[in-house]
This record gives sequence, structure tokens and C-alpha cells, in this order.
Amino acid sequence: MTSGTSDQSTTRRRERHTATPRNKRLYITYTDTELEVVRLAARHEGQAAAAWAGQKLMAVAQGTLIPVSRDAGDGLRELIRSRLHLQEAVSALHALTTPPAPFPAPAARPYAALPHTPRPAPPGPAGTALTQALDAIARVDEATLQIMRERRSRT
Repeated sequence: MTSGTSDQSTTRRRERHTATPRNKRLYITYTDTELEVVRLAARHEGQAAAAWAGQKLMAVAQGTLIPVSRDAGDGLRELIRSRLHLQEAVSALHALTTPPAPFPAPAARPYAALPHTPRPAPPGPAGTALTQALDAIARVDEATLQIMRERRSRT
């Protein structure tokens, strides 16, 4: 058994390219812990460790894979979760404050009778809360886009 392979029959090697020979080598050294992480990731995708590492290196070099630190990834996931919760709050506020339609609408298309008509904000405290929630969604969207733009410019 050679380095980077395993005795499992499901492990795949990197595809061979017959058009041009691959005669350039890149040597990478890892600590025991780092190598174990690489092996686990490769095993998860059913590849040999060297094939997995080579595929990821080429993807980063070609710009199809953008490395994101764990902290930045966690931050983006939290922003996306926050936006989802804010959107649910807006939907709940709309449901509580929107008066019923003066005419019955088909159940499958409840807003078909008034296409492209924005829902009016209710007056009073509910309208203020709704406006604040919509503003918060816009700020979360802008923060998410800003983080994504910053990550893209670094790679």
C-alpha cells in the first residue's frame, strides 16, 4: 500500500490526463494532525488523500473554490440564519396586522387578485415594528454581501 491510499476498494485515484504528461511535482508536508484531517476529508469524498489534495489545490488555483476561514463561514451562516428569522417575523407581523380581503381569493393563489400590489404597512406600533424588521433585513443582506465581497477580493 502506498502513501495516500487505503485498503478500501471505494477509494478513487485522481483521473489520468493522457494529453499532456504530468511531470511536475509539488511536495507538501503535514503534521500528524493535519494529515489525519486531510485523510478524513478525502475518505469522506471517496478519494485517496493525494488525489483529494490535488483536486482542491487545482480548484483554488482556478478560482472555482474560494477558501473561507471557519470564522468567516460561521459569520455568514449566522447572518443567513438571522435573515431567515427576521423574514419569519415580518411574515408573522403581516399575518397579524393585514385585514382580510373584502372578497374571497383562491386558496392556491391568495394574492392573485391584486398582482404587484405591495402590502401596505399597518398604522401605529405594528407598522413601526414591521418597518424596523424590514430595515433589519436590509442591513443583514448588506452585511452578508459585504462579507462575501471582502472574501472574494482576498482570493
